[in-house]
Amino acid sequence: MSAEVLSTAQETEVLRAIALVDDPEYPGVSIVDLGLLEHVDVRNGVATIGLIPTFSGCPALAMIADDVAGAVRAVDGITTVVVTWLTSPAWSPARLSENGRTALATEFTVAVQIGSSTPTCPLCSGPTVEQSMFGPSRCRAVHRCESCRETVEVMRG
Repeated sequence: MSAEVLSTAQETEVLRAIALVDDPEYPGVSIVDLGLLEHVDVRNGVATIGLIPTFSGCPALAMIADDVAGAVRAVDGITTVVVTWLTSPAWSPARLSENGRTALATEFTVAVQIGSSTPTCPLCSGPTVEQSMFGPSRCRAVHRCESCRETVEVMRG
């Protein structure tokens, strides 16, 4: 989320509601932990939420926006919710929280690649080698662990 400070109790409640919205591909992993939330603004009962997509063609964008809108509508005093997908800043794996990285590794065996660093295997911490830059979605690649030989999905920007 951007560095701006939440200025009202209602904004804090909206942020708490959004933090309970999971990514549809990763149940149990919040979109906040995945780094999708850029800003929250609440004025006169109108909540404006800015989200960053992992990539613009992600098929889950509408579902995520609907889930966020539903969660925020449940906050007392919110009458209108506007969810916008922003084109900048660009999402990158560096936006993932430590909780998000840990959950991806332990629950989904997904490694995270930051920049040009080579990700390690979430199972054994061994080095990985890219097998295909094309994984199950545009933001993921397929690697193979050189130590345990497991196939590893890698989230990348």
